[in-house]
Amino acid sequence: MGWQLGLYRLATHALPLVAAPVLRRRLAAGREDPARWREKLGEASAARPEGRLIWLHAVGLGEVLALRGLIAALAAQDPDLNFLVTSTARSSAQVMAANLPPRTQHQFLPLDAPRFLDRFLAHWRPDLSVWAEQDLWPGAVAAADGAGVPLALVNARMNADAFARRARARGLYADLFARFRLVAAQDAATARHLAALGAPAPRVSGSLKAAAPPLAADPGEMAALQQALRGRSLWLLASSHPEDEAPALDAHRNRLAEDPAALLVIAPRDPNRAPAISDATVALGLTVARKSRSPHPAPATQVHIVDAFGDLGLWYRLAPLALIGGTFGPTEGHNPWEPAALGCAILHGPRIANFAADFAALDGAGAACAVTPQTLGSALMQDHAAMAARALALSQAAKDSLSPLAADLIGLMA
Repeated sequence: MGWQLGLYRLATHALPLVAAPVLRRRLAAGREDPARWREKLGEASAARPEGRLIWLHAVGLGEVLALRGLIAALAAQDPDLNFLVTSTARSSAQVMAANLPPRTQHQFLPLDAPRFLDRFLAHWRPDLSVWAEQDLWPGAVAAADGAGVPLALVNARMNADAFARRARARGLYADLFARFRLVAAQDAATARHLAALGAPAPRVSGSLKAAAPPLAADPGEMAALQQALRGRSLWLLASSHPEDEAPALDAHRNRLAEDPAALLVIAPRDPNRAPAISDATVALGLTVARKSRSPHPAPATQVHIVDAFGDLGLWYRLAPLALIGGTFGPTEGHNPWEPAALGCAILHGPRIANFAADFAALDGAGAACAVTPQTLGSALMQDHAAMAARALALSQAAKDSLSPLAADLIGLMA
């Protein structure tokens, strides 16, 4: 162990002194799960299943959901495998609970202190540890390696800015990456950055998000919404930010002049922003409703705000067309494969750096279309059936590409 990682692990020995009080304050603020917050102290809330167990970790909500495609590919090659998915955010746990694959459990990742990690590893005894994207917890990586657990990094993504930040601690990252037996990147640029930080022979295997199974939807709620929306034209703005909502609302106001029954559904990235979105909608003279107050859009509702997590599986099924949020501002885009997997046509703005390769593939196949605030209105009026069919076909093809990666991961446990 190099001095940087050693110093980090030494410092984290003090973390248990403050961990419980900090978590209790977060709990009081509604930022932790009341029933499960002690998982972050390494205290499991579920039993370990019998048989081989693969532990997979991701941070963001989209990254956690993307793991489902890899889990499906692993399970297809060995149906007896069990899976443990860890994440850190309460929202990711809530959405993952509705989308858990078979033989899969979710827990919160313990805080990065030896005491908590040793407790976690002693209970779960994973046969393989798979980390996704670029967020590595040094203590957890070192603890798993020290316990003899094979390590793999998949779906890695690291742009030039992220590489520059990590290069300042090159020794720490070289120490961490040296412990991984398999490293798979989303693109060639990421593979080069990982190699420069000491990753052993990183391969390029594409994005896991393209191969993720469709988001779940409650059949009863689906039927109720279909009844409520009968005869109405619908389009969706998903995972939105303020920069996306302004052009969408303006385009929808113009669309209503042609189609008075049209409905725009806005699913904000942060549901707590619903009051601000509602105020902006009213200021434009449009009628608005929020799911938290009116679960199903009324006939007079022109804009429906989905101020809750976990509903995108419903709306991607109901809407023939989705405008992807984050593509008109500094967020630089959200995952376009979630609507693609459900045969939903895709529009996006010009700001797509976070998913540049993904949007390039979709745009190139005619499965998605770039728009500006000025062209959004006319794009809404097009026939999107062919675009939706191409999006679904690309998503299906991506699932087949995971088989070689899954086989290599299973081979690490031999």
